[in-house]
Amino acid sequence: MKSQKIMEKIFSVSELNREIKIALESSFDELMVQGEISNFKAHYSGHWYFTLKDESSQISCVMWRGRNNYVFFTPQDGMKILIKGRLSIYEVRGSYQIDVILMRPLGIGELQIAFEKLKEKLSKEGLFDQKYKKPIPQMPSSIGIVTSKDGAALRDVISVIRRRFPVVELILAHASVQGAEASSEIASAIEMLNKYRRVDVIVLCRGGGSLEDLWPFNEEVTARAIFKSKIPIVTGVGHEVDFTIADFVADVRAATPTAAAELVTPKIDDVIEYIGDFSYNSFEKINESINNSRSLLKNIIKSYPFNIPESLLNSHKQKLDFTVYKFRHSFQNYFLQLKNEVTRLSKIIGNSNPKLALAKGYTIVRQNDFIIKRVKEFNKSLGSEIEFYDGKIKLNG
Repeated sequence: MKSQKIMEKIFSVSELNREIKIALESSFDELMVQGEISNFKAHYSGHWYFTLKDESSQISCVMWRGRNNYVFFTPQDGMKILIKGRLSIYEVRGSYQIDVILMRPLGIGELQIAFEKLKEKLSKEGLFDQKYKKPIPQMPSSIGIVTSKDGAALRDVISVIRRRFPVVELILAHASVQGAEASSEIASAIEMLNKYRRVDVIVLCRGGGSLEDLWPFNEEVTARAIFKSKIPIVTGVGHEVDFTIADFVADVRAATPTAAAELVTPKIDDVIEYIGDFSYNSFEKINESINNSRSLLKNIIKSYPFNIPESLLNSHKQKLDFTVYKFRHSFQNYFLQLKNEVTRLSKIIGNSNPKLALAKGYTIVRQNDFIIKRVKEFNKSLGSEIEFYDGKIKLNG
């Protein structure tokens, strides 16, 4: 009976596309997709349009201005990437696409290219300049640690700080240090410690790994969060031979996580007995509260009703982009036609130049400043002027 009622309803095209849009967008959460870029176009409005494809399929994608400000590399056709986004419908055309939220390159080659381009970009902006480096306190009362709560780097840092300066307060701001969400979590953790206002210095660290493993520390969002921090930051990422964008922006770079721990603490051997009394229960409760709040916020943001206004706005943005494109294309065709017409008339004028005939051996005869075109017009009693290609001569009558 239900299908019969649906068959009885007559939809307009707009109504049908709207129903499909609601059904599709409410059925899918955020998803991760990898593939190769083709037909990439950076629109005048700042939005990006491209196709993501593999060996047998393709799908349209759009990334709005503001979101793509945090993509540190320049997307190019043929580049393999990983994206995170939501499925959406562009109602005007009735086509579905991925509304891209995050974008990352895949593969060592793409990563190395992205690293060099971001390094050059941030260097030109002054983010590496020595004049912005903040001094590290010699005897901090509170140290913030940004890293994974499950990583070996945290255990190593805590061990060193315990041994060297056990009276200092440690505040852990958990963040994933590997994966698609890691850079955003690192930036959020740095921001949280700045808002806390009871931290004298921040240690940003993780253990060693491949270029892909360390990539969250090469993301622009991480670099800008470090630069924006009012609290001095010491990085200890990977091994001694590893250099990341975060190291260049930080106030001080240490070779390893343990070296970073040593750098931010004085050595006080006579207070080692306090280490056993140091408790991390409060840190675990803070971390648990942060994770619960983060999960609740993510669920709210992912809900379909929360995204309806943004979806409507994005649809109008895309419609405006296509309108602007058609307008510009029409004007380009018009001016091209004018240019062709001017070229054609110039050729006609050039071909009408009498000098061209004179160059072939013809002459022009004048009497009393009039051109003689016929024999009967010639008066033997009058003086004449004969013009050749290379000059004129005068004859007396």
